[in-house]
Amino acid sequence: MHRYTTTAIILHWLTALLIISAFIMGLVMVDIPGLTPTKLKYFSWHKWLGVTVLAIAAIRLLWRKANVPPPHPASMVAWQKKAADAMHVLLYILIFAVPVSGYFYTLAAGVPVVYLGLFQLPVIMAPNPELKPLLKDIHYVLNMTMAAAVAAHVLAALKHQFIDKDGVLKRMLP
Repeated sequence: MHRYTTTAIILHWLTALLIISAFIMGLVMVDIPGLTPTKLKYFSWHKWLGVTVLAIAAIRLLWRKANVPPPHPASMVAWQKKAADAMHVLLYILIFAVPVSGYFYTLAAGVPVVYLGLFQLPVIMAPNPELKPLLKDIHYVLNMTMAAAVAAHVLAALKHQFIDKDGVLKRMLP
């Protein structure tokens, strides 16, 4: 059976863990009423997770370009291979688009991103109260699209594991 490289597996699961954490943090923080110290702390953590996801996504993309992923099982029909490839492209786009949209939303709100409380990311746009609601909506829609894509990805992996029994999931397990 062809497997992903150990590096690809680590980057995959680390990305998944960080995205799930950022998603849950985002849902929790927006439900906290008012502007409390806890809410501000969660916003900072959420941003740090997003920046980390973006950095790891860049590393993942470079790794994937340098290391060809294993081929699909011969038992997979053509449409499933195309669907799997399209899903991976969509997930990569979203892994970049979600943190970038959050970054622009934060900048439009006039709030700098200070990664891990240590250094400020570049401010590449001025605060823009008119653009802020649109960027907030874009960030939300991209997040919900990511959640749906991740759910479909997980369901497909489980289908391959328990119905097709073709070893697709095992290629990405540590």
